[in-house]
Amino acid sequence: MQWRKLGLVWSPDRRHSWQYSHAGLPTPLDIGNGVLRVFIYCQTEDAIGRISYVDVARDDPTRVLASAAAPVLDIGCAGAFDDHGVVPVSVLRLPSGLIYLYYVGFELCVQVRYRLFTGLAISSDNGASFHKHSRAPVLERSDQELFFRCGSHVIYHQGRFRLWYVGGDAWTELHGKAVPVYDLRYLESEDGINWGPVGQVVMALDPQREHGFGRPYVLPMASGGYEMFYSARRLDSGAYRLGYATSADGLRWTRRDDQLGLTCSPSGWDSQAQCFPAVIDSGAQRYLFYNGNQFGVDGFGVALQQA
Repeated sequence: MQWRKLGLVWSPDRRHSWQYSHAGLPTPLDIGNGVLRVFIYCQTEDAIGRISYVDVARDDPTRVLASAAAPVLDIGCAGAFDDHGVVPVSVLRLPSGLIYLYYVGFELCVQVRYRLFTGLAISSDNGASFHKHSRAPVLERSDQELFFRCGSHVIYHQGRFRLWYVGGDAWTELHGKAVPVYDLRYLESEDGINWGPVGQVVMALDPQREHGFGRPYVLPMASGGYEMFYSARRLDSGAYRLGYATSADGLRWTRRDDQLGLTCSPSGWDSQAQCFPAVIDSGAQRYLFYNGNQFGVDGFGVALQQA
């Protein structure tokens, strides 16, 4: 496949204190009337993330229609799993019309840098506002996933909730800095809220090249099976690169990174890294939203799949 980069779509303009930098983890949802709502997180000057959104035109996602005047999801209370930041990772509309927004909460620690677990927020007004399902995460720590159960992507397919996520319990040192080690795992649920204590590993790291994966984004294929867009963090640079994989059942994946056809630019906002892809089909077009350098410090961009 080949993609044509359409450029940077939206950058934080510092109109609000919660919007000092970043537009990370772009997560699109078709809200109707020709509008794609792209959920993102923005950071304050002291690096605390809150979730907001940018509305773009469905037929031209480089055309910004509106942006949120306030966060739609704030940090949790002191001591909660999400008291130092929240970032969106997956959004889906249920048959009932409710919208489930899965998000990752940041909790700073002493003996390790942080812990990352997955929470759930729910909207009944087409994504204009959300309330948290619980002050506790729906993916809580477990014995084999002590520090990380995050980067979650959920789809409702064939009558069940299917979840691909990032899990692990280890750290390594890279360029003098402790960084997390985690692979891709899988779980299922009947209600999208109650999940098992540990997932099945479905994509292991290449220990010679990688130390972690970014949020996977999984789509059922019309011909059967599944495709996954993801990012892997490199040991040589510490930066993310995009990847692509396919699977007949969603459990056994074949990496086809060289088939993606989307690489870093010679200069600019995505010249050093590309991460957190999210793919949406809009009419006859397929768009891929993603972040570039420093986890989206400059904003988010989009690419169009070429025929």
